Amino acid sequence: MEAEIWNLKFKNMQSSSATQQNTFAEDVRRGLSSSPKFLSSKYFYDDEGSRLFQEIMKLPEYYLTRAEFEIFSEQADEIFQMFAESGETFDLIELGAGDGTKTSLLVEHFLNRRADFTYVPVDISAEALNLLTGKFNRKFPDLSIQPEQGDYFRTLETFKTKSDKRKIILFLGSNIGNFGQTQAQNFFKSLRVLMNETDRLFIGFDLQKDPRTILRAYDDARGVTAEFNLNLLVRINRELAADFNLKEFSHYASYHPIDGAARSFLISRKAQTVCVETLNASFEFAAWEPIFMEISQKYTLKMIEDLAQASGFQVTRNFFDSQNFYTNSLWKSN
Repeated sequence: MEAEIWNLKFKNMQSSSATQQNTFAEDVRRGLSSSPKFLSSKYFYDDEGSRLFQEIMKLPEYYLTRAEFEIFSEQADEIFQMFAESGETFDLIELGAGDGTKTSLLVEHFLNRRADFTYVPVDISAEALNLLTGKFNRKFPDLSIQPEQGDYFRTLETFKTKSDKRKIILFLGSNIGNFGQTQAQNFFKSLRVLMNETDRLFIGFDLQKDPRTILRAYDDARGVTAEFNLNLLVRINRELAADFNLKEFSHYASYHPIDGAARSFLISRKAQTVCVETLNASFEFAAWEPIFMEISQKYTLKMIEDLAQASGFQVTRNFFDSQNFYTNSLWKSN
């Protein structure tokens, strides 16, 4: 779920606002017309959704952010040595940079080591990039920073030709967990095409662990995750003139240790009809019928190795937090 704010952003970066709204409407129509019903998690992150996710990351149950923060805090020098193993300059390119809080730990350490690098945050949101750039300029006045708004792949294609420096590509926060297996392979294969032999890919993976620990992360005691999921119905009400009654839907999370996947649903608490005026359509819900909202894959080390190999990479090194809850995996081209 971290990604956060990523969620397939690369698919429609350059769309106009009107086109994005039409796409949103048609995706809602398709999801609510399907059996079973579903809504795309890429629409979670309106302003309120982003605010709620910031709350989620601070919850005691949500270990993912703390685990990656620990890795960057305590192993920054080892990470630096792998990034600059030949002593050459490099571009540090972060896909879906968000607010850059965790990355700032690495940036600060690299600057203290007098590394010669340029930080390239990439994000769909101009506002997010402006906030990040302002924050980093104040905190790190000596940092060379080059923000890039738009498509991940277009940015990397540009850098492949215009920069002869080594690229270290960051895809952090367990964002890859929101991809299905085929989708994850295709994503990494697309990155591989745009990378040179000396480039490296640094990815966050949430590892399989006690199922109860995982489940609590997606069903917190304060109900913030439930509010986060229900906020998508609020967005549909607001932007598509729908009449979802939030009191008649409840959040439900599950974790299946066999396939290692956490899933989130919204459950209709009664038989009801929801009208979506913009779509000129209504949708019938049976009592206790689910809407599938999100999957968050948890990995074993073998799954990571297999994914790297299937995508044209090999694992160079995995960095773990003290509880082995999480890993940042460094890959090179195979």
